[in-house]
Amino acid sequence: MLSDEVRIYEIKRVDVEGAIVLDGFPSVGLVSSIVANYLIDTLEMEQIGIVESPSFPTVSLVRDGKPQHPVRIYSGTPPQGRNGRGADRIVAFISEFQPPPNVIHPLATAILNWVQEQRCGLLVSPEGLVVEPAPGTKEHRRPTKVPEVRVYGIASTRRAQELYIEPNVTPFMEGVITGIAGVLLNEGRRRGFDVLTFLAEANPEYPDARAAAKIIETINHILLRSALDPEPLIHEAERIEQQLLTIQRSAQEHPRPERPATPQSAPMYR
Repeated sequence: MLSDEVRIYEIKRVDVEGAIVLDGFPSVGLVSSIVANYLIDTLEMEQIGIVESPSFPTVSLVRDGKPQHPVRIYSGTPPQGRNGRGADRIVAFISEFQPPPNVIHPLATAILNWVQEQRCGLLVSPEGLVVEPAPGTKEHRRPTKVPEVRVYGIASTRRAQELYIEPNVTPFMEGVITGIAGVLLNEGRRRGFDVLTFLAEANPEYPDARAAAKIIETINHILLRSALDPEPLIHEAERIEQQLLTIQRSAQEHPRPERPATPQSAPMYR
C-alpha cells in the first residue's frame, strides 16, 4: 500500500505539543521552501526527524560535509513579542524537491497523522498563487516594476477561518489548491483539525522571494507574534532562492546517474 511507503523517523525526541507546524515542500515560486528555510535559519531550528519513502529522490544533500535526507523535520522556539504572546514552538517539514504525484497523498496523510499524534496546535501550508505576467513582458523575465503582493487565506475548519483568516487576510473564495497543501486542507476538514493555507501572488517562472517574504510577515503577525525583524526579509529570501535554484538545477542536470558522481561543491541550505 502507498500509505506504507511513507515513514517518519524521529532522531531527537522533542515535546512539540501545541506547536505550529509548517509545510515546506516546494510550491509555485518555491514560496513554501523559501519560507521554511528562512524560519529554520533565523530561529536556529534543530533537526529532529526525517521522512523516508522509496518514491523520494535517490539523493543525499551534503551541507558542511554532512549528508542530509531529502525530507527533514526541524523544531525551534520563536522569540517572544513585547506582549509575551505567540507560539511557544514551531516545527517545519522541509524538502528541496517536489514529491512525485503518487506519493503526495500518503505523504500529506503521514504528516497530518504525526501532527495529531504529537498533539501539535495547527498546520500551515504557505503557497504561491499563480499570477499572469504583465502584457508585453516575457514570461521568463522578472517584471521591471515590483507589484504589491497580495495574500489570501483559507482554513480547513470554520473556527480557524473565523479566528485566523477573516480578520487578517482576504479569504480565498474560488479556485484550486493542488499538491500537499490541497490534501492537507481536505484531510484537515475531514478530521476537524485546523489547517491554514496562506497564498501569496507569485510568478511561477522563478523563485519569488517577495511573495515568500510577504507570507513570512503574515505568519509572524498572525501566529508567531514574535520579535522577528521584517526589514531583512527580502534580502534574506533572495539569498535563499539562489541556493534553492542551485540545488534544483543540479538535480535536473543529473536526474539518473549511471556511475558514481564526482563530488561537487555546491552551496546548500538546511
